[in-house]
Amino acid sequence: MTRFVRGLFILWVVLRHGLDELVLSSFSHPWLQRLTRLSRLGRKLEQPRGERLRLALESLGPIFVKFGQVLSTRRDLLPPDIADELARLQDRVPPFSSEVAVATIERAFGRPVDQVFAQFDRTPVASASIAQVHFAVLSTGREVAVKVLRPNMLPVIEKDLGLMRVMAGWVERLSADGRRLKPREVVAEFDKYLHDELDLLREASSAAQLRRNMQDLNLVLIPEMVWDYCHADVMVMQRMTGVPISQIERLRAAGVDIKKLARDGVTLFFTQVFRDGFFHADMHPGNIQVSLAPETFGRYISLDFGIVGTLTEFDKEYLAQNFTAFFQRDYKRVAELHIESGWVPGDTRVDELEAAIRAVCEPYFDRPLKEISLGMVLMRLFQTSRRFHVEIQPQLVLLQKTLLNIEGLGRQLDPDLDLWSTAKPFLEKWMLEQVGPERLWQQLKAEAPQYAKLLPALPRLLHAALQRQAHPEHSEELLALLSEQRRTNRLLQAVIYAGLGFVLGILAMQVYLHLRWL
Repeated sequence: MTRFVRGLFILWVVLRHGLDELVLSSFSHPWLQRLTRLSRLGRKLEQPRGERLRLALESLGPIFVKFGQVLSTRRDLLPPDIADELARLQDRVPPFSSEVAVATIERAFGRPVDQVFAQFDRTPVASASIAQVHFAVLSTGREVAVKVLRPNMLPVIEKDLGLMRVMAGWVERLSADGRRLKPREVVAEFDKYLHDELDLLREASSAAQLRRNMQDLNLVLIPEMVWDYCHADVMVMQRMTGVPISQIERLRAAGVDIKKLARDGVTLFFTQVFRDGFFHADMHPGNIQVSLAPETFGRYISLDFGIVGTLTEFDKEYLAQNFTAFFQRDYKRVAELHIESGWVPGDTRVDELEAAIRAVCEPYFDRPLKEISLGMVLMRLFQTSRRFHVEIQPQLVLLQKTLLNIEGLGRQLDPDLDLWSTAKPFLEKWMLEQVGPERLWQQLKAEAPQYAKLLPALPRLLHAALQRQAHPEHSEELLALLSEQRRTNRLLQAVIYAGLGFVLGILAMQVYLHLRWL
C-alpha cells in the first residue's frame, strides 16, 4: 500500500507540473500533438518548462534531485533553458529549518549548540538533497563547516527504492534486453551508495582517505575532518574558501589558467580511478570550487564526499587495458578484452565485434571535446552492446556517471580540450607501472613475509609432491598410513606421559616419607 501511495504521489506531481505535456511535446507525430493539446485542458502551466521540471524533481525527493543533478552536466543533450534550471539543483536545493538543524546537532552531541560551538551561523551556506551546511567557529577559534543531515530521509529513500525495485523486476520479466542490463543489480548498487550517504561518519572517513591519496599531487584541496565533532548525523570539517567552478568568467578575471584547470581535472579523475581505485563519484559543479589563495592558487577544492566509488584490481586493470587499446585504436584488442572478461558470450566472433566498435569510435578521434557528444557515443555503444548481448556491470555504474560529470565539466571549462590525448599519456604510464620492473619489485616486497614462511618448508613439500607424482596409486594408502602413524604416536605419547607421571609420583612419595622420618 505504501508503494502504491508513493506511486500515486509521483503521478500527481507529474500531472501537477505538466511533465506529461513536456514529454509529449517532444514528439512530432500529429496524433501525439493533438494529445498534447488535450493534456493542457484544465491546467494552468504558466511557468517555463525548465522550472516546472526542477520543481517536480525537488518535490519528489533526493533520488530524483540526484537524477536532475546528473542531467544538468549534459548541456550537449539538453535545451539551454532546462539545463540552466537543473543546474540550480546542484547547490540550491531548498534548505530545511535552522531550528531542525540545531536540534539535530544538540541531539548528536548531547548539549546545547552554544556549548558545542563558540559561534554558529544559523543561515545555511549550501543546501543539497541529503544535507545542508552551516559555518561555525570552534572554541579554539578555528573556522569550520558543519554538515547536518536532512531529517526523516530514510523512509522517503526506502519508498523510492522500493518502487525502483518493482520497476526493475518488471523490466527484467517483460524484456530480454532488460535482463541483460541487470536493472535489479543496478538498483541494489544505487541503494548501497544512497544508504552510505546517510551516514556522515562514513563520508568523513571517505574524505580523509581521498585527502591522503591526493596530497602528493598538489592539484586539489580536500578539507580536514575534525574528528572530535563528527557524528553519524553531523560532520564538522575545515572551512574551505574558493570560487565555484561554474563562475568561469570570475576565475578567468582572477588570472586562473582555465585550460590547465580542465587538464588537471582529467588528471585527477584518472589518478583516482586507475592509481587508487577510490574516486569521488559526485563531481558535479556544485561540489567543486577553485582556490584563489596565493599559496594554493588555481587548485581545485573538492567538497561533498557522500558518494565515492571503488574498483577492484581486476576492474582497474581491465578498464586500463580497454582505454589504452582504445587510445591506440586497437579495436581488435578491445573486442578480445570483452570476450576474455565474460562481458560478451564466448562464441562471439572477434572480427564482428571489432568492426562494430570501430564504427562507433573511429569518427570521434582527433576531435576537440566541443565536437564530441559522449552521450551520443554511449548511445551508439549501447546499441552495439545490445546486438552482441554485452552484460552491463553494475559496479561500474558510478564510474560511468562520474565520467559524464567530468566530460560535462571539461566542456564548460575548455570546449577545445582533447580528452583522449590528455588521458592517453597518463594511462600509458600507468600501464607501464603495472607491468614494469617497479611493479614486480613492489609485489615481491608485499609477498616477502609469505615467502619467508614458505621457503624453509619448500624442499620438504617438493619432495612430498614428487613422491606423490611418482607413486600416484599409493597416495591414498600413504595418507592412510600417515594417519595411522599419527594416531600411534599420540597413543605412545600418552603412555610415556602416564609412565613419567607414575614415576614422578613415586619419587615424590619417597621424598615426602624421607622428610617426615627426619
